Amino acid sequence: MLDKLEAIRQRYEDVNEQLMQPEAMSDMKRYKALNKEFKDLGKIVAEYRNYQQVLSNIEGAREVIATEKDEDFREMAKAELDELVPEQERLEAVIKDLLIPKDPNDSKDVIMEIRAGAGGDEAAIFAGDLQRMYMRYAEKHGLRMDLIDATEGTSGGYKEIVLSLKGEDVYGKLKFESGVHRVQRVPATETQGRIHTSVASIVVMPEAEELDIQLDMNDIRKDLFMSSGPGGQSVNTTYSAVRLTHIPTGLVAQCQDQKSQLKNFDKALQVLRSRIYEIELAKKNEAEGAQRKSMIGGGDRSDKIRTYNYPQGRVTDHRIGLTVYNLSSVMDGNIDEFVEQLRIAESAERLKEGVA
Repeated sequence: MLDKLEAIRQRYEDVNEQLMQPEAMSDMKRYKALNKEFKDLGKIVAEYRNYQQVLSNIEGAREVIATEKDEDFREMAKAELDELVPEQERLEAVIKDLLIPKDPNDSKDVIMEIRAGAGGDEAAIFAGDLQRMYMRYAEKHGLRMDLIDATEGTSGGYKEIVLSLKGEDVYGKLKFESGVHRVQRVPATETQGRIHTSVASIVVMPEAEELDIQLDMNDIRKDLFMSSGPGGQSVNTTYSAVRLTHIPTGLVAQCQDQKSQLKNFDKALQVLRSRIYEIELAKKNEAEGAQRKSMIGGGDRSDKIRTYNYPQGRVTDHRIGLTVYNLSSVMDGNIDEFVEQLRIAESAERLKEGVA
C-alpha cells in the first residue's frame, strides 16, 4: 500500500506543477480535468501524510521502549504506543476506502426530479414532504438547492418538482435516493382513519456540463409560454417560461421559475443536458457490463427503495435492510445514516467485485 501511496503523492506533485504552468488554462477541458484530479488526489495525500507521521511516531516510541533505561520514559512511550496503534489502524481503513475507485460522477452537482405517483392528492402531498426533507438535508450540509420547475398539487405538495443541488460530492451522497419512495399513513383528507399507501418517484441525475455533452442547438425546439401558478393561473403577462424539446430523443425540459426568459432557458438547457447525459451514461454502463445488479441497485426509477410508515414511526430502506424508528427526524432532513450505509454498501460491493 505504501508504494501505491507514494506513487499517488508523486502524481499529486506532478499535477500541481502542471496547474501552475502559464499555459495550463489554454485548454479548459484539460485544465478542469487536472483541477479535479488534484483535488481528489489531495484527499488521499493528506491522509497519507498523517499516516506517515503516525508510523514515524510508532517507530520512535518502540525505539524508546527498546533502548531507554529510564522506566518513566519507557512508560510514557508505552502509553503513546497504546494511542498510536489504534490510530494507525483507523488511518489504514480510511486510506483503503479512499483508494477504492470512485464513480467519476460522484463529485458532480445534481438535478433531482420528484414526481407524485399512485395515491392522488396524498401522493402530491408526500412529494412535497420529500422535497422539504431534501431541502433540510441540504441546509444541514451546506448544499445549495434551487428550484427549476414545479407543478403544484391541488391539495398541496407537488405533482412534479425539479431541483438543482450544488455542493461538494452531491451526486455521491444522493445518487441512491433514485427510485420509488412509499408512504403509509392516514391522509388528512381521510375521514374514517384508514391507512393509505401512496408513492412518489425520485430521479437523481449528475448535472452534465457543456464539456460532458455537446448539444447541437439545431436539434432543439424552443417554445415560450406564460408562467403559471397553482390552479394554472398566469403569474405574469410575459412569455418568460421556456420549454425545450430535444428532437432526436423526444426529451423535454422546461423552466418557469425565473422572471427572465434567458435564465429560464439556461436552467431548462441544464436539465435537458443532464437527462441526455443520464441516457448516454446508461448506454455506456450497459456496453461495458458495469451496471451492477446488486442489493443497492442501479438507481432504477422503478425500484421501490424505501418505505415511510407513519403509524409505527419507522423508515425502512429495502436495499440494505436498514430500519430506523425516528421517522420525524428523517423527514426533517436527517437521512445521513441511510446515505452513509448505502455508500458503505457500494464500497463493499466494489471490493467484492475486485474493482479495487
